[in-house]
Order: sequence, then structure tokens, then C-alpha cells
Amino acid sequence: MKIKFCGAAREVTGSCHLITLEDGFKILLDCGLYQGADKNLEDFNAQWLFDPAEIDCLVLSHAHIDHAGRIPKLVKDGFKGTIHSTHATRSLCSLMLLDSAMIQEREVDYKRKRQSKNHHFDDIAYEEPIYTREDVHNTMELFTSYTYEKWFKIHPQVEVLFRDAGHILGSASISLKIQEKGKMIHFGFTGDVGRPHRPILRDPLPMPEMDYIICESTYGDRVHEALPAETTHLLNIIRHTCVEKGGKLLIPAFSVGRTQEIVYLLDQMANQDLLPRIPVFVDSPLAVNATTIFGSHPECFDEELSEYLSIDENPFGFNGLRYVRKTEDSKKLNYSTEACIVIASSGMANAGRIKHHLFHGIDDPKNTVLIVGYAAPYTPAGRLRDGAKEIKLFGEFKEVRADIEIMDSFSAHADKLELADFLRNQKDSAKKIFLVHGDYEAQIAFRGLLLGVGFADVEIPELGQEIEL
Repeated sequence: MKIKFCGAAREVTGSCHLITLEDGFKILLDCGLYQGADKNLEDFNAQWLFDPAEIDCLVLSHAHIDHAGRIPKLVKDGFKGTIHSTHATRSLCSLMLLDSAMIQEREVDYKRKRQSKNHHFDDIAYEEPIYTREDVHNTMELFTSYTYEKWFKIHPQVEVLFRDAGHILGSASISLKIQEKGKMIHFGFTGDVGRPHRPILRDPLPMPEMDYIICESTYGDRVHEALPAETTHLLNIIRHTCVEKGGKLLIPAFSVGRTQEIVYLLDQMANQDLLPRIPVFVDSPLAVNATTIFGSHPECFDEELSEYLSIDENPFGFNGLRYVRKTEDSKKLNYSTEACIVIASSGMANAGRIKHHLFHGIDDPKNTVLIVGYAAPYTPAGRLRDGAKEIKLFGEFKEVRADIEIMDSFSAHADKLELADFLRNQKDSAKKIFLVHGDYEAQIAFRGLLLGVGFADVEIPELGQEIEL
């Protein structure tokens, strides 16, 4: 069998890995959208390192757009196989992929309008949507979903197991048992690994012992802030921004996972009478719908949330919280001078309503922008993380006068110690680990950590690299 790394190689978005068996059967692990602005990858979303029509099946780890966001493009370009996922991942994809298509369609329309007035406008890279809502409808017909901890066949010689990865609702590591040439090969893909002891979801479970593993490495070079410090830190930011300065706290956050976790923490603060009495807006129709899906999948909840539900039947709602659906209401927030908290997608601020909020608020020193997780370096949120003094939004350069705060503790990705602990049971069995889904510097650091604790062979593949196992 061969493995080809077709995305998220020395990069954090665009996860996509191709396994080709001896008989030619092709298995794709994830098919994510590249979300950065690296000039070397500007054609990534439009092109393939394989023929989509030759892919026999897709096994999907979770619904985040950087792992699932290019599937409708795969279908559009000829894929006709089965998409295997957990039940919750299928539910979320039905929302997230449609939302992605709608954003693309709207941004292309916006670009055309701007270019008619300004021929040099180039803030949106693509000339046509990568895929449309019709492509998404065609995609959802190909899904088949499963529970955790149940082996199922995708080929006469291949079985697959989904195990809870604790990253977002429905997220899973992928274990494959592949029978070839009279021997069994155990091949694992971590997907994105969540964090232990985080709210809402159960802790990630280690995979069965594997021979080969593709492992994420997003935070392979750092350790996250602890939960008690996180709560105090967030409260201090809210009080300083909204009470002392009378400004807006703008939080770019992914609509699925990160938004619900922040709202749940604010709900707990409100119940303890710690949260200042200021309005909180979740400005994302997708987040509203995704929160409803959360309620439909209690099998993913941890024990703490299950107990909390006995005292608060709605952990994602409290006095002062408002979910914003209508575009008109979102626009009103841009011009409001009221102190408030605005949580809006996307987490990297490269699309969605948060981009408009930043455009209108990044140059106001009363405001604060809170980055609550990883953002690719070439995205607006990534540039703010790196200390940019100005950022380009909708073709205009805006001076950064708002305060910038960073709280990586909200990240749904395990840090380097949590990742190493997740892999601990693989030390004696793993012949080779391939590090993906991470900046190269973080991967080098994590490779050193793994080698230092006894792993025999850790490789950092390049984009397009193919390896015979």
C-alpha cells in the first residue's frame, strides 16, 4: 500500500491524505479546504493531486471546514463513492458545507461588484465559487454514518473504526485494519485530537495500537493555559474592554465547537453572577443551527455537562445573550456604540461576519479583539496574532488600534504534552509516525519531543510526497 500526502503537509489547513491499496482501491482520509493566503498554495482549493473520479471512498474524521470543506468540490469533479463519518459529523456537515457554499457565492458576488468600481480589488482570491449549494446537496446523498466503537467494512480487506477524539461534536480518530499479502496492517489517523478535561465533550480516547499513524501537530510546540486561569483571564478582558473602556469585545470563533464552548463558559459565569450585565451577541446563523445539533447528540457530552443540565436546561442561553440570524441585525452591530461582546465566525477572520465587525472596529482603541485559537499566519486573525499594525480587509488597509488578546486555552486542539499522552500507548507498536496539520516549526519541535520519549521513527512529509509502506 501507498500513502500520499495531498494536504495539510507542513501546513495547518486543507487536510487530505490518500491511501492506495495493492489492488488499486483508493481511500481518501479527509478532504479539507485550505483557508490561508500563502501565495504558494493559492491554487490548492481548485486543483487535485489525484483524480477525484478514481477515489473509491472517503473516510471523514470530523466536520470542520479545513477537514471537510472541499468534499463538494470532490463530488463536483467526479467522485461517486461513499463518504463514511460519525452520525454527528454527518449532521454538522449538512449545515457547514451549505454555509461554506453560500459564503463563497456571496463573496464572489461582492468581488464582482467591487471590481466593477475598482479594477484592482483582489481581496477575495477566487473568481467563481469553488462549489455551489447544489454541489452540497449532491454531496450529502453520498454520506453513510456510524456510531463510535463499531468496526465496519469499506472493502473486503479493510475495516474501519471511529473512536471519540474529543475535538468537536462527532470528531473521531480513524483506525484501519488492512489485510494485504497475508498480513494485517494497522493504520491510524488521529484527525484532530481534542483536549482532556475540557467542557461539553468527552475526553479523547487513545486509538488501538497501530503500525503506522498520521498525527496532527497543530500545537506541537506549546502548552495551553489551565482552565481556572482561563476563566479569570476572560473575565478580566471582558471587564477591561466593556466596563472600563466601554468598548466592544470582538471574538472570531468557529461556529462549531469554539462558539458553544465560549457561550457555555459565559453561561456558567452568568449563573454565578460574575458576568457584567452587558449584551452578548452570537452573530452567526450557522452557530445558531449548530447549537441546535449539539442538543441532538447528547451521546457526545461529558459527565460535567450532563450534570449541569440538571440545574440549567439550556447551557447555551442566558439573560443578555442573543443569537443573530438576520444580516440587517448584524449590520446594526457594526454601527452600534454600545459596550458588548460579539462572537462571530470565522475563527481565522478570513470570511463570514467577523470580517465586517473587524473592518468597522479594529481601528477603535476602546475595542478588543480576542483570538481564541489557532489562526493560519496569512489570515487576518493570524496577522493579528503576530502583532500586525495594520491588516487588509475588503481591499482596504485598516490600522490596528484595538487591543489584541490571545487565549489559546480555548483551542480544541491538544497541546504538545496532551498529544504525546494521546500517543503514549503507541510507543511499542508504531513503526512510523507521520506529522501533518501543523506549521513546520511546530512539527520539528514535536518530532523532537516524540523521539525524546522513545518513538523510533517520526517523519514530516511534504505536500505531494508519496510513500510505500
